[in-house]
Amino acid sequence: MHGLGSFVIIPEMSIKVQSSAANTLEGLVHDGMTVAVGGFGLCGIPEQLIIALRDTGAKDLTVVSNNAGVDDWGLGLLLQTRQIRKMISSYVGENAEFERQFMSDELELEFTPQGTLAERLRAGGAGIPGFFTKTGVGTVVAEGKEHREFDGDQYILERGIKADLSLVKAWTGDQSGNLIYRKTARNFNPMVAMCGAMTVAEVEHLVPTGELDPDSIHTPGIFVDRIVQTESEKRIEQRTVQSS
Repeated sequence: MHGLGSFVIIPEMSIKVQSSAANTLEGLVHDGMTVAVGGFGLCGIPEQLIIALRDTGAKDLTVVSNNAGVDDWGLGLLLQTRQIRKMISSYVGENAEFERQFMSDELELEFTPQGTLAERLRAGGAGIPGFFTKTGVGTVVAEGKEHREFDGDQYILERGIKADLSLVKAWTGDQSGNLIYRKTARNFNPMVAMCGAMTVAEVEHLVPTGELDPDSIHTPGIFVDRIVQTESEKRIEQRTVQSS
């Protein structure tokens, strides 16, 4: 603490930084909550935070994510333990357990086109309750939704998504929660980070505040409440090799 005339300057304390993935979720998780999860396929998923969420035992979750992981990784771990009641997703084709639960009416599914899902997350984070889009008009996606005509074309109303908790994965973050993503991991993580009432990030590299180039930051720390450094275990959904 340093005095400056009648002002007091208190150095920033890294209160956002947690020692483990489990610690980052302490006091944030409860049954029936809505959780938004970043990632595209298995790329950029908050893998250790998903494991920590599983270990809380929270159930009846509504999970918003581009995908449902695979049977033994990502959100597939929460499907194995039957902790997810409803999925809001755009691609679920890599998970046999997801298919089994959905086909047997054990799991509720709200299919959302990929671009629409990204915009619903962004809108929720920006305080926009809804928007009109042409995507899905004339399909099952439009059933039960308000239709409106603009300039001679039909549009449907999509609602912004606001989550109780957002889980994201970044390549690098600083102690203030500023985040930088790499390549495909940037597809959904930035929007997911915006829409949560509480947002938790896991990062591969954690640096002191001030070390990141401000022009390179994708998610400002104002959106991030807690951050933890983890070791990444990168898996591939489908590996295809060509013999020589």
